[in-house]
Amino acid sequence: MMKVRNQRTVWRPHNASQGAAAGIENTDQGSTTVEFAICAVLLFTVLFGIIDFSRALYTYHFLSNSAREATRYAIVRGSACTSWASACPAGGADIQNYVQSLAAPSTGLITPTAITATTTWTPNNEPGSQVSVQVRYVFRFILPFLPSSGITMQSTSQMVIAR
Repeated sequence: MMKVRNQRTVWRPHNASQGAAAGIENTDQGSTTVEFAICAVLLFTVLFGIIDFSRALYTYHFLSNSAREATRYAIVRGSACTSWASACPAGGADIQNYVQSLAAPSTGLITPTAITATTTWTPNNEPGSQVSVQVRYVFRFILPFLPSSGITMQSTSQMVIAR
């Protein structure tokens, strides 16, 4: 029986019933484990990076929607509002509480108390005036190699007061 020696593999004649790989004896001990470890680290880094940036995109979408909803809340609760005795007219604190209440049923990705809403009426909160709501939130990544100080995200919405 003749053996041909290579740096990595020893070839031996084999029986066809044993399969094609039966005649190959691998002498690379541990290299597969090292290769897997390197690939696994890269794979999981990319995977968790995708998850973290998806969280950031979700947060920005939430802020954008919250600003729009808060502006809508403000335009129907101007100084001429009589429909809701407890909520008319809406002030800055009312809008701040409303925006924070929008985050409450969320999936836990956003901390409601960390959201700030700044409301500006131009020139006042009379019908026909403009109301602008700016919503801010500091997003923090989970991964350790991304900025730990967070990224300030903000969205602004502006509409005309209806009543």
